[in-house]
Amino acid sequence: MAVIRAEIRSGSYFDSAVLMQLQRSLALLDGVDDAGVVMGTEENKEILAHIDLVTPEVMASKSDDLVIVVRAADADTALGAIGQVDELLARKKSNVDQEYRPKTLASAAEMLPDASWVLISVAGRFAANVARQALDLGKHVFLFSDNVSVEDEVSLKAKAAEKGLLVMGPDCGTAMISGNGLGFANKIRKGPIGVVAAAGTGLQQVTTRIHQLGSGITHGIGTGGRDLKDPIGAATFLMAMDVLARDPGTKVITLVSKPPAAKIAEKVIRQARKINKPVVINFIARKPSMRRDGNLWFATGMDDAAALAVELANKMPDLSSAPVLPVEKFAAGQKYFRGLFSGGTLAYEAQFLLEDYVGRVWANAPINKENKLKDSLTSEEHSIVDLGEDEFTVGRLHPMMDNEMRIRRLLEESKDPEVAVIMLDVVIGYGSHPDPASELGPAVAKAKAEAEKAGRYLEVVVVATGTDEDPQNLDNQIEQMRAAGAWVSSSNEEVIRYAGSILRALNEKAEDEYIFTPVDLSTLDKELMAINVGLESFAEDLVKQEVPVVHVEWKPPAGGNEKLASILERMKKFS
Repeated sequence: MAVIRAEIRSGSYFDSAVLMQLQRSLALLDGVDDAGVVMGTEENKEILAHIDLVTPEVMASKSDDLVIVVRAADADTALGAIGQVDELLARKKSNVDQEYRPKTLASAAEMLPDASWVLISVAGRFAANVARQALDLGKHVFLFSDNVSVEDEVSLKAKAAEKGLLVMGPDCGTAMISGNGLGFANKIRKGPIGVVAAAGTGLQQVTTRIHQLGSGITHGIGTGGRDLKDPIGAATFLMAMDVLARDPGTKVITLVSKPPAAKIAEKVIRQARKINKPVVINFIARKPSMRRDGNLWFATGMDDAAALAVELANKMPDLSSAPVLPVEKFAAGQKYFRGLFSGGTLAYEAQFLLEDYVGRVWANAPINKENKLKDSLTSEEHSIVDLGEDEFTVGRLHPMMDNEMRIRRLLEESKDPEVAVIMLDVVIGYGSHPDPASELGPAVAKAKAEAEKAGRYLEVVVVATGTDEDPQNLDNQIEQMRAAGAWVSSSNEEVIRYAGSILRALNEKAEDEYIFTPVDLSTLDKELMAINVGLESFAEDLVKQEVPVVHVEWKPPAGGNEKLASILERMKKFS
């Protein structure tokens, strides 16, 4: 019958890669059935219990204890295996050619003063403190460690924002800086596309596809999976976007994330709109409702995001053709839309498209019944009224033939101090009013003039439907409406998206802005040099890439005793 023997070593600390190698070496010894070599955390003890590798000593171990447990055919074999632990540890060879290994970050920084990056992969409960030390030394942080508290992440990223430094993580698996991979990374050629990702494998998938499609990247900046959650608020994501927006080598920016929090996604998208570069967005599980919105392109998946980015980089779009929004002309409090339509289908499409910009849209003939106006004669917030509905045409001509009711409603809506944009349709052709613009144009001019007298700006937008061969002549109708001061297009979608962009800008709140010190671009563009704390394999990977690196022979303070470490930390503050 198999027996289990264990040894507990207090104050012994090894990184997880060393423990994994030791565990495998023990398990391969003759007569050994299984072995476990872990730190004595509650989570690790649960795992050992699940695989039947526990003893009373194991269950009594503390989080700062090294637990070595072996199951073997007999007690002598188990104890003999444990007796080989020190010999097995001594056999471990390093591929990092480094005569002296500093014990602290400060010593490592003195050895490699030009290092801009610190890679941290120590146990989660120690990681935040190491990251703080790195930030105090003015270094960017690649924080691979997981099990870092949300409170520590918020604190670290606030500190980094103040100093103009990046904290990629915690639980950041991948980054690619100036052609060099950090953590789990691929060899990607350099090129014109910058990527920000809250998903490590997402960053790998998109960048490798970009490489396979013949292009390359400037930087691939990971943020950690929690960055786009509510408590963190996209702290690193927004700073990384700013880096790529200012980087002259980055022509196209691509954003990739696992499902983000809805409000945080909107916050990121708002910031992306302010960037004068094409931005491709792939937020998984967030179904795009449009392909393009100004400088933004919405991808349907990671392959699509990579293909879009490469396509845009190969043929840069003209972003200057977007209409200039007159946002600064509006008075405080102006924020609502009112649509006054004669065409029911145009009104339906307006409801559908406008919701992308403003959320709920009330209507007398709504797409969703819960958005029905209580009273069709009284608008609420953002409202669209189809004056061709039966309720308005009993004993009265259809508004495509009679403009009187729409003109009255236009002048009424224009007096509302919260209204910013009013939309009309001008539909011509056989059977319609012989010259609708001749009546609607003066009404628009009057409404705009009265709003100006009241200290407000009113934008009136018009979709003109018809042809140059219609009796009313489309060009003539457009010319009259523009002469009255309206913004006119023959595309219903174009008019709605223009109006929606204005309304969205007016409704954005200044307090949503994330304030941070911009990252010094030179720290990313210069030759990468790094300090590694934790998994030695990360240092070895940097050596393979010919990146200068100093590996820290790190041990937890006070042997991992958190109470003693806290006392020592307080003593330092008063020394």
